[in-house]
Amino acid sequence: MLLSAFVSGVIAAGSDAVNLGIVPTPVLAYLTHTLHFDVGAMITASHNPPEYNGIKFFDNAGVAYGSLEQLEIEKIIETKKSRFVPWNCVGTLDSINEADRYVEMVRRAVHLEKKWQIIVDAGCGAAHSLAPQLLRLLGCKVTSVNSQPDGFFPGRTPEPSPESLKPLSLLVRETGVDLGIAYDGDADRVSFVDEHGVFMPFDQSLAAIAGYFLRQKGGGIIATPIDASMSIDEVAAREHGEVVRTAVGDVEVARAIKEKNAVFGGEPCGAWIIPEVHMCPDGVLSSAMFLKALETENVSASSFISRVPVYAIMRAKVNCASKAKESTMNRLKEKLPARFQEHIQITTIDGIRISTNDWWVLIRPSGTEPTIRITAEARTEKLAKTLLELGVNEVSNAVREVVP
Repeated sequence: MLLSAFVSGVIAAGSDAVNLGIVPTPVLAYLTHTLHFDVGAMITASHNPPEYNGIKFFDNAGVAYGSLEQLEIEKIIETKKSRFVPWNCVGTLDSINEADRYVEMVRRAVHLEKKWQIIVDAGCGAAHSLAPQLLRLLGCKVTSVNSQPDGFFPGRTPEPSPESLKPLSLLVRETGVDLGIAYDGDADRVSFVDEHGVFMPFDQSLAAIAGYFLRQKGGGIIATPIDASMSIDEVAAREHGEVVRTAVGDVEVARAIKEKNAVFGGEPCGAWIIPEVHMCPDGVLSSAMFLKALETENVSASSFISRVPVYAIMRAKVNCASKAKESTMNRLKEKLPARFQEHIQITTIDGIRISTNDWWVLIRPSGTEPTIRITAEARTEKLAKTLLELGVNEVSNAVREVVP
């Protein structure tokens, strides 16, 4: 329904539309740039359930639209100021299959010597066919599960979390393969299960692969959002690198990569951007590159991430009406710093992040829910819990003060 409505609008406005079929989001982004389209539009709920389907736009460089471009589109829709052409000037609709271009791009970027034995869980999503095919072409022995395309995601939830990947973990343990790989619904995110069947935490995986790229490049800049673990800073410092923090969202990470000429960027949800290849978070490319990292350093998956320190991260959220979010955050920015006596660093690029060398607390309004999110990380679980409780209390008080 969304596809038909969107295409109708495009051709009614006098533009031509080309349907690429069911492909992962990074394939759409790559082909938008490679085939010289003006705009790419992905209809997807990404890692969310199917009722959250929407449209994500990419520019002709294959980079997702930022918040300003999105607001422009929303304003046009809300004011109903769309411009249509006469009936005899409408655009055309064509359908093509060019996913092989993407496959060849990844094959040029990644060469594997070892015959890795892996299980791929596509979650019934857009990578159901492409990911197993590509990894086999790279020389891997692939067993695929949840590889039938189904937008209702009967195999598991579309987000590859520790809970949803318990069956994959069990399969990896029972079969003795080298690695389990799982994608979200549109395959711009990737998760890993190590050779022991243990889910590899997102923050650890992110820091480990960032360290690999820094070693390969002899240093450089890593771009990551303010809600990523401080372990990435420690890994970067060890590898003569520097971390640039961004607002939450892969668009913000991509923008920082371009501005700072970073060697790698990613979010702690499995959305990794490898700029030497292209600028869209790409779960399929990232999984191939992860295998390359293991091969290059001659380590198992568990050994690869064991170099990364693990700290306690806790998360919570407090209900807050969308119209009250700005006032609540302003109140918190006034009051919260005074709650801490020690030397702190304050960052306000997305909410408010208060940090020291040993801990940090981030409070930011959700972009998708009527809530304010609180995240705390510390070197001990006890301190992380204390910080989280403090943050929840402060947010709850601020919400009551703003909305009596």
